[in-house]
This record gives sequence, structure tokens and C-alpha cells, in this order.
Amino acid sequence: MPNTPLDFHEESVGLDKILNFVKICIDNGVKKIRVTGGEPLLRPDLSKFLHDIKSYKPEIDLAITTNAFLLHKYVDSLHDAGLRRINVSLDSLKPERIALISKVNALPSILKSLELASKKDFIIKLNMVPLQGINDDEIGDMLHFAMEHNFTLRYIEYMENLSASSNIKGFKSNEILEKLKKDFLISYEEKEKKGPAKIYTATNLESKLVSEFGIISPHDDDFCKSCNRIRLTAKGVLCPCLYYQDSVDLKDALESEDGEKLDSLLKKAIKDKPEKNLWSEDDISARAFYETGG
Repeated sequence: MPNTPLDFHEESVGLDKILNFVKICIDNGVKKIRVTGGEPLLRPDLSKFLHDIKSYKPEIDLAITTNAFLLHKYVDSLHDAGLRRINVSLDSLKPERIALISKVNALPSILKSLELASKKDFIIKLNMVPLQGINDDEIGDMLHFAMEHNFTLRYIEYMENLSASSNIKGFKSNEILEKLKKDFLISYEEKEKKGPAKIYTATNLESKLVSEFGIISPHDDDFCKSCNRIRLTAKGVLCPCLYYQDSVDLKDALESEDGEKLDSLLKKAIKDKPEKNLWSEDDISARAFYETGG
């Protein structure tokens, strides 16, 4: 988190209104829905929202991405709602570093949440953003942790944006791999991409445990070639590309529950989806990723 007030609030569209749009997306062929943030578990009616999506389309691929600080309170209700896939943003296994990154001493609650969720039949994926001088000495530790607990791990290249400190520097995928090679035998086999990550196999040099992990590299051209995602923000803005300022404002149509208009705006956003993001050394996104998610 940047140094913004911790009582920050935004004018969010109600989940009942968003549900109408989700149904239109499903009717138009959307097969995968991820509820992210910000932090989705700040919405007290999230479990009902997920249940309503599953009721409308039981076979929908449904997931949430959370910081897991509140997850332990909702493990049962989320499971009852039909959720089976949880992504947890976890950038460190050291409490003081989580406090530095998130502004909250959150690690005990996160670990408690992971323990409770792992006792259910959730598929749990961890997301780590390696940062120079902050958590880069934990890149291997995080893979050890994921292996031991049967979690999937994704490393995500740091995404520069104007709301973050200009002093923060990340790592490119080749730098992440070089750090991992100290403790793991790494191999890569070209596979059909089913998401934004490039998937590798790691073998622990000591325990011989084997696990897959992924690296998400939004700076690479291949990242955009396989992208079929759009993002609806809590304020009702539809973003065809996270790192491209063009967007479509759905708020009025959401509030008025104008299904025909929502359908038209959805198709416009998809038609206008750019071929490539605007990532470059000189072009830094003005979007605050703590609001829209990474």
C-alpha cells in the first residue's frame, strides 16, 4: 500500500447491480470470473454474490484473489457458496515485511486463513511480487513454503504505477529464475498457455520435491498475445486492459439495470481492447493498483 489514509473508501457499485452485468457476461460466453480488488472480503455480502453466480451458471470457473487477512472468517461461507479456487497475495513470510508492504501486521491472520482453507478442498495459489531490497531474499523460501503445503505459486513482475513509490524496483523473470537456481533444478517445457503465466517445473535439490510454479511477465510481448481478460472496477468502470488508460464507464447502466445498454457497452469494450499494453520505461500507469488489483 502507498501512504494513503487507511480509512480510504470509494463509491462502490452494489454487488446486486454487478451480478446483473456478470450474468450478461456469462450469456455472452464468459467462462471464468475472478473476484479481486482492492480486497474483495471487505464486502460482507461476497459469499452471497458468489453463490448467486454459481446458481446462475454452476459450471462457471469462479475464483477470488485476496490478501487473506479476513479469509479465516469466511472460509466456511465461501465454501458453502460453491467457491473452490482462492488466490492469496503473499509477498513475504516475515511479519515485519508484511507490515511494511501492507501497513498492517497481517501475517498471523494470513497463515491462520491458509491453514483453515487448506483443510477444505480449495485449490490455493500464492502470488508473490519480488521487490529489490524488500523481499528478494525470500524468492526461494516462498517456493519451499508452497511445495511443503501443496500450494501453487506465481511470481509476478512488479508493475510500475504512479501511486507507488518511485524507489520500488522489481525483478524480471530471468532474474527470478537465477535466484531460484540456487536451491532448485528448473525446467521449462513449452505448453499451450491457459493464463498469463509461463509455467516451470522446480525440483528441490535437497528434498527432491517437485512442483510447478509460474512467472507472470507483463512486460513481455507474449503476455498480451494470450490476454482475453477484461476488468470491472468497484466503481463500475470496465477496463479492457489494466495498463492502458482507455476504459468504458458502466456505472449509470449498472445503477439503472439497463441490460441492453450493458450488453452494448460490454461488446464495445471487447471490440476496443488494445492489441498491446502501453508498458515502457517512459510510460507509467496512472491507475492505482491497490484499487483495481494487479
